[in-house]
Order: sequence, then C-alpha cells, then structure tokens
Amino acid sequence: MKKIMINAYQVALVFKNSVYKKMLTEGNYWLWFGETAMIYDVTKPFIAPIELNILLQDAALANALQVIEVNDNEIALRYENGLLKQVLTAGRYAYWKSEVNQFDFIKADIGKIEITENISRAVLQNPLVAPYVRVFNVANFEKGVVYIDGKYVQILPAGIYFWWKNNISIVMSVIDIRMQQIEINGQEILTKDKAALRINGYAQYKVADVEKAVLQNKDYERQLYMAFQLALREYVGGLAFDELLEKKDSIVPFILEAVKTAADELGVSVNGFGIRDIILPGDVKDIMNKVLVAEKNAQANSIMRREETASTRSLLNTAKLMEDNAMLWKLKEMEYVEKIADKISNISVNGNGVLIDQLKQIFVPQK
Repeated sequence: MKKIMINAYQVALVFKNSVYKKMLTEGNYWLWFGETAMIYDVTKPFIAPIELNILLQDAALANALQVIEVNDNEIALRYENGLLKQVLTAGRYAYWKSEVNQFDFIKADIGKIEITENISRAVLQNPLVAPYVRVFNVANFEKGVVYIDGKYVQILPAGIYFWWKNNISIVMSVIDIRMQQIEINGQEILTKDKAALRINGYAQYKVADVEKAVLQNKDYERQLYMAFQLALREYVGGLAFDELLEKKDSIVPFILEAVKTAADELGVSVNGFGIRDIILPGDVKDIMNKVLVAEKNAQANSIMRREETASTRSLLNTAKLMEDNAMLWKLKEMEYVEKIADKISNISVNGNGVLIDQLKQIFVPQK
C-alpha cells in the first residue's frame, strides 16, 4: 500500500494495471497494490493520459471537466479570466472547472469568408489570431472592388476590412478616386496646310463610376488618353497654321466637348484640359521670326512717319503765327539767343558805336 496526499487545487486519477478506476480530490488516500495515481493541477489545461471518451464515462470526472470540440474548418478562441490565451484548431480539448481560472471559448467557422462571430478588431489583430485572418485597407481617397473566386461581388468605401483566411480566393482592386492628371506630350500633328507641329498638353480627370470604369472597360486610363489624342489631332488637322494661331483660344472647349461622350462611357469625369506649348519645326520657326521682325519694323516705321508728320505740322503752325505777329517773331529770336547764351560763358564786345546800335536793334523792341 502507498499513501498519497492531494493538495488544494489538485485532482488525482487512479489507474489499476493501466485501467482507469476513479478520481480523487483534495485529501489523503491509500493506494492498493497495482494502483497508481496521476496528479493534475486544476489551474492548467487537462491532458488526457488515455482516450478521453473512456475517462468521460466517469460521471464525477465528466462533471469536473469542461470539454470543447472544434470541428474541421473551425477554430476556438480560449479566454482565461477574460484574456485571450490560445487559438484551438480542429480537435477535442478538456479543461478543469475551477474557481481560480474561468475559461471561456468563442468558436468561429473559418470555412466561410465573413466574420459574423462577436470578435473585436483588437482580437482579430492579435498575433495569435492574425494567421487566420485576411486584412484589407481602403484609404479615404480610394474605393475597393472585391472579387471572390474571380467573380465581382461589391465596391467597398474607405475602411479596414477583415475576412477569414481559407482556400476561397479574395482579390481587392483599389481605385484612386482623387483628381488625377494625364500628360499628353510629344504629339506630332500636321495642320491642314501640312505644317508639322509638336504639341504638349495635359488633362485632369477623376473616376466617377468605379463599376463602369473597372468592370466594363479595360485600361480606362489608356482609353481616355487615346480619346484626348484623337480629339487633339482632329482639331489641329482641320485648321491651317495661321487659323490655328488665330483660334488657339477655342481649342480647350473643343477638346472637352469632343471627349465628353468617351469619358462618360469610361466612367470618368473630365475637369480640365490645357496646352503647355506648341513646338514649331526649325524652318517654320525661322519664317515666323522673320515675319515678326518685319511686322515690328513696319510698326516702327509707321510710328516714325507719324511723329515726323506731327512735328512738321507743328512747325508749320508756328511759322504761320510768327508771320502774322512781329512780337512773337522777336520772342522766338530772343529764345534762340538765350539758348546760344547758355552755351557761352564769356562775351567780349569790341567795336565802335555801330556794333552797339546793332545789339540794341536785337534786344530792344522797335516802336
């Protein structure tokens, strides 16, 4: 015989010749020959030494254990005193019922996609649960297009989305719905009179209908680029070079109207178009420079002739006034004498009375 002592928060399973006999709780006990006892801590999970179904035939042991079964395509979240401690996969698990530790379980079917169980976001992002969860993030300026097993399902607004991870394929295509810009550069276009031009421009657009843009069109951005390119060629090719320069202000409304139908079919809205520059071939540029120089020279000559005419007319009017007014003539003479005197520092006068009389005739008005 052998004496054993079972302490508080302990349980012993008695076996005789490897056959389960009974369960012992706190206290002192004697074991007969051939009997052995396995002592367990009730604050820890129970690991069955033999087939659990055999042990559960004992009603006392069955009442002392909390058994949870996890099927295929399921997991169970084990909480201990309110804290997540373990994720259980397919199998059968047993835990001691104890006043010290409170075990709670949440079973989840991971064979489906949606997470319908009452599991918080913090738990889904816990390192223990994260391997079983798919996370998709849609930014505030994006829309998410969801495909399940290759089939379109829905469009999601901004947010963080969680799905169970399994053999079902989930693909999310993220579409930027902000204002965007297309560069339309290096367009070699012939005008109506065969002048070769290279035009650089840009267009602003945003996705208005995500479903139409993604599901009904392939590479909607490239198609929109082609629509702008064709509209630009249509406008430039229909005008001669001089007409193009005269009507350059009408190019933007023409292009926007020309691409409106195509943009609607692509699910986008066009908000603006502009031409950055028009690059001329070398020979055309030289001709344009010569024309510009000739025009400026003609303008300068015209201005000079106009000023000369005005000056001559002014002199003629002055001469007529002086002819009719002797005093005005004398004032004009004195004005010129004053201008001459400004340029002379000293005047030396030598001579007889004749010279004095002559100066007097100049400066003294005759009555």
